Amino acid sequence: MKGKRVVIALGGNALESKECPPTSEAQLDMVKITCQHLADIMEEGYEIVIVHGNGPQVGRIVLASESAKAFTPPMPFDVCGAMSQGYIGYHIQQALGGELRKRGIHIPVVSLATQVLVEENDPCFKAPTKPIGPFYSQEEAIKISQERGYIMGEDAGRGYRRVVPSPMPVDIVEIEGIRSLSKVGVVIACGGGGIPVIPKEDQGLEGVAAVIDKDYAAELLAEMLDADILLILTEVEKACLNFKQADQEELDEITVEEAKSYIQKGHFAIGSMLPKIMAASKFAASRRGRKAIITSLDKGLMALSGKTGTSINS
Repeated sequence: MKGKRVVIALGGNALESKECPPTSEAQLDMVKITCQHLADIMEEGYEIVIVHGNGPQVGRIVLASESAKAFTPPMPFDVCGAMSQGYIGYHIQQALGGELRKRGIHIPVVSLATQVLVEENDPCFKAPTKPIGPFYSQEEAIKISQERGYIMGEDAGRGYRRVVPSPMPVDIVEIEGIRSLSKVGVVIACGGGGIPVIPKEDQGLEGVAAVIDKDYAAELLAEMLDADILLILTEVEKACLNFKQADQEELDEITVEEAKSYIQKGHFAIGSMLPKIMAASKFAASRRGRKAIITSLDKGLMALSGKTGTSINS
């Protein structure tokens, strides 16, 4: 398996700890731990490209911008997404670059503000589902909805969050730049799923108020880079059937067809595991020999070795 290209999708737990305040300083501390695991993977000879989420971060940026509207104009949603790409990418650059230098690995780590093309008529714009920002109680959610006009939704039994449209990614605008940069170093791309843009009649692009699921963006990037493995790192070591129920069953190695069957039976929550299983299945089905793995951040290297995680194969 050494020498294979892996696109790694980092979940929120790779950027923030529930035990720490949601500050920039606390995030950098968490990212440093994350980058130790990423460096372990690289030391085994894997070539990696990194995609990260931004749900809590972009939500806080929007809140901060709107709260300061009496002093400065609020930033558009797509610009807030770009801002989250910048500061999260900076943290990963700093932490991973430093960790690699400690290990005597001297290669560049760069983050790229990435635009991702979506369809203007994607049905999700009429039915927002993507949770962003902090969690609220039901009472708080109702009040925020009334005061700010946000659409609020329950997120996998963890509380209520603002939900926004989440269109499917169609193309990655900066793909050629990502290809070139990945030949000489580690690239952080499609942060937060990428900045969603739609084409305009004058051949330009226009940002839209939406968040692309980072797992779907990572899957598209993995296909376009002809990667061997899509590694989705999250909070749990394995995907499960009947999650958190008495008859919970961990999944080890499953086929694309088995994954589709479990999806149809409603085993995976929309706001958490469902997009991971769907993205993993799409990648595994895209070409014979490709594999997708879902596991926890600290078990990533073990999962690449076949010792844990949920592996999806065609």
